[in-house]
Amino acid sequence: MTDPQSSLSQALDALGTMHPPAPDARIVSLVPSITELLCELGLAPQIVGRTGFCIHPKALVAGIPKVGGTKDVNLDKIRRVAPTHVIVNIDENEKPTADLLAGFVPHVVVTHPLAPADNLDLARLMGAIFGVEAAAERWCAAFERELAALRALPPGPPRTVLYCIWQDPWMSVSGDTYIAAMLAELGWRVPELGAARYPVFSWSERLVNGLDAVLLSTEPYRFTQVHADALEKQISIPVLLVDGEMMSWYGSRALAGVRYLRELRAMLEGS
Repeated sequence: MTDPQSSLSQALDALGTMHPPAPDARIVSLVPSITELLCELGLAPQIVGRTGFCIHPKALVAGIPKVGGTKDVNLDKIRRVAPTHVIVNIDENEKPTADLLAGFVPHVVVTHPLAPADNLDLARLMGAIFGVEAAAERWCAAFERELAALRALPPGPPRTVLYCIWQDPWMSVSGDTYIAAMLAELGWRVPELGAARYPVFSWSERLVNGLDAVLLSTEPYRFTQVHADALEKQISIPVLLVDGEMMSWYGSRALAGVRYLRELRAMLEGS
């Protein structure tokens, strides 16, 4: 049996706001990876709105109304579906939007996972609020096993890798992002490119000389193998195309993401 005091603490969101149990909630999710997690936990019938980027799992989300994007949220559409809860994320959604939502939605649940292990708190938060604690605990047990298996691997050499999320301008990630924390599970670090969490950078000989590899993400910019091959010829160090969903989607996708890290290490070691 779940400890009542434990359930109480698990219902605190990223801003420390307490959300009481609401098993009959009407949910709008403005976070694609959390929409997927809610479906994983059996809550798809209670999701009354999603963004156009909430594409997984395809069969379940197809019938859920779209309420805009992660940045360009349509408040009128959200009003029409009358949610009791809206789920937002500090990185993906705009604070002014969250503030406006708080004016007519009873509960705005704020999330902000920064490392793979934070997925445990995220799943338990969803479980505690929406009455699916057992499903959340099953998912957490599977995730903990996968993360432990990754961490049990013999350590590889430390590497500095540049993780690119955009071009024109070129953009990367800083060390305090979820993506950097995923890479850190392999003993890899990202270079310091400025104070921004998603810094703009310019290519230089000095930058390239400090790198072991470049990773081109398939999202949000749609890098392809053609981009990777062309860049590798220019800079003469390994350039790998990586699955952006596996690297940046927390929630239920993180289970496969942790497995993917082992593949990524093998990819670089074989390059």
